Amino acid sequence: MRWLGVFIVRPVGTTLICLAMVLAGLLALRLLPVAPLPQVDFPMISVTARMAGASPETMASSVAMPLEQSLGTIAGLTEMSSRSTEGSTRITLVFDLDRDINSAARDVQAAINAARASLPSALRDNPTYNKVNPASAPIMVLSLTSDTFTQGRCTIWRPRCWPRNWRKSRGG
Repeated sequence: MRWLGVFIVRPVGTTLICLAMVLAGLLALRLLPVAPLPQVDFPMISVTARMAGASPETMASSVAMPLEQSLGTIAGLTEMSSRSTEGSTRITLVFDLDRDINSAARDVQAAINAARASLPSALRDNPTYNKVNPASAPIMVLSLTSDTFTQGRCTIWRPRCWPRNWRKSRGG
């Protein structure tokens, strides 16, 4: 308690010490390198399979299920989701942040090849995979519609309506 008495007895010195600490904090804050968004590359791969005329239920049970079983054995897989529509199924794979995307792609190709025997024979082409960068997705998509203009006329009118720098902005 005795050392706190110095601050009570000398209020000017206490104020100067507080101001010095605030100024040092503000200086340190300005010099602190902080990015607006951290640069994180999520290792994501999307697997797509197409079978003409197949219902979503058929795609889910006979195409997505065997692929998911085979892809689920890949090391470092943290998340797997699938979506089946008419004639198509898409499986999205998310891996650990420290997993190399190229080695993950090789493992995905091996899992697709392993699952080929349990896929239906009506599936003519092998399922394909693509490396996905979620940071490259647009943050805003604008569309132009009109009750009076045709689509071709809207396409001609669009450059006059939207400034050039709206079409593509520089990313961070």
